[in-house]
Amino acid sequence: MGEIKRIQDVASEASACDTIPAEFVRPEDERPGLTTYKGDLPQVPVIDFSIKDEEKLVAQIYDVSCKWGFFQIVNHEIPDDVVSRLKEVGTTFFELPQEEKELYAKPPGAKSLEGYGTKLQKEVNGIKGWVDHLFHILSPPSAVNYKFWPKNPASYREANEEYTKYMHKVEERLLRYLSRGIGLEENELRTAVGGDDLIYLLKINYYPPCPRPDLALGVPAHTDMSVVTILVPNDVQGLQVFHEGNWIDAQYIPNALVIHIGDQLEILSNGKYKAVLHRTTVNKEKTRLSWPVFMEPPPDMEVGPHPELVTNENPAKYKTKKYGDYVYCKFNKIPQ
Repeated sequence: MGEIKRIQDVASEASACDTIPAEFVRPEDERPGLTTYKGDLPQVPVIDFSIKDEEKLVAQIYDVSCKWGFFQIVNHEIPDDVVSRLKEVGTTFFELPQEEKELYAKPPGAKSLEGYGTKLQKEVNGIKGWVDHLFHILSPPSAVNYKFWPKNPASYREANEEYTKYMHKVEERLLRYLSRGIGLEENELRTAVGGDDLIYLLKINYYPPCPRPDLALGVPAHTDMSVVTILVPNDVQGLQVFHEGNWIDAQYIPNALVIHIGDQLEILSNGKYKAVLHRTTVNKEKTRLSWPVFMEPPPDMEVGPHPELVTNENPAKYKTKKYGDYVYCKFNKIPQ
């Protein structure tokens, strides 16, 4: 076993005594039991991808990306069974014996995020998240490292490759609309983040049951480093977004795709689009899983405000830097 205790093990010990170890207890201003908004609030926006009027679709996506940085897409044309298989094989992996999962553990000191693991970045005040994870790249083929793809279940690779095939179409459409929304040519944004070299980094989050879901978080509040993140969850509630000063539950919609605007899109749009601050809560009885795919520029690609969006009246609000350097700074809590 690695030197890090897996949350799955912590959870089974904790369930016996109905408490959680002190290193998982959030400060009061972060505890979901105290900070989740309970009143009537606007529902998280839902976009119907089957609308025939493209101008209307562009306008809707622009609006929610500026105001929320977050929305869900329905009628996205990824078949339900393709999404179901993705979830099924990922869930099966996390139900394997611990020794088998450890075969895919992230190598100590590795620069890449790929592999099975628990701790992700510098923990603020040493407080831990209630989550285990598996990372691996889905695309482009030149960046894929199959040693991090589980061999069990046997259909794991096929299910992930099938999902990736459909994901390409959604990502291309989405970036096209986002590009047009800020007044650029439809292919400009995608080109600015690497075009066909855009990296699809899958993360499977596994949040086991937690005896004190009012005190802990699966993942604390953060924005994604990506351009955009496209996520599917299982049916256990847990995703929350920060909107107009409140933590709001994002309602579960079967087979919807959950879209997060990431840091790179905020930077590229020179602040027009907002990277969404979000966090995940955990459940007392049920295991929650989610499958975010982070759409990321290649590490050596420089990303900064798009030149067409920078003027004397609207100067650049962000630095231009290589994506790999951006990631390093964010993980190590170094000001950008």
